[in-house]
Amino acid sequence: MITIPLEIIHLQDDGFHILVEVVVFGQSFKAVLDTGASKTVFDKNTIEQYVDKETLLLSDKLSTGLGTNSMESHELILPEWCMGNFKLQDTHIAVLDLSMINHAYQMLEIGAIIGVIGGDILMQYGAVIDYPQEKLFFQSLPFTS
Repeated sequence: MITIPLEIIHLQDDGFHILVEVVVFGQSFKAVLDTGASKTVFDKNTIEQYVDKETLLLSDKLSTGLGTNSMESHELILPEWCMGNFKLQDTHIAVLDLSMINHAYQMLEIGAIIGVIGGDILMQYGAVIDYPQEKLFFQSLPFTS
């Protein structure tokens, strides 16, 4: 079992968000852990700083949620990234413009996030969230070749 530290942020008496540190492109970022998100999504503006725009594949699916009815969506296969000591390879992610979310986080003095870790990752690896200890546990290991 793999253990990853979490940071629980209280949102001005309006609930909370769970943040996890991720390392992508050799850089450390914050991401939101979202059990209600069906898919892992990374911010298009951030991703474009590290990959060519041509690498992003325009998706034929319109994304719903994130405060909008529809949003242009791209797809990317992330060759490698980590959450703590949990290393993932060749992860298929959605890429959306998360600037509205990042603006809201900056207004709350939380800072920008790279994305949202969704149910696709959490379910695949048997995630368990321990809220009192602020830890994330993965019960199964990622496939490595």
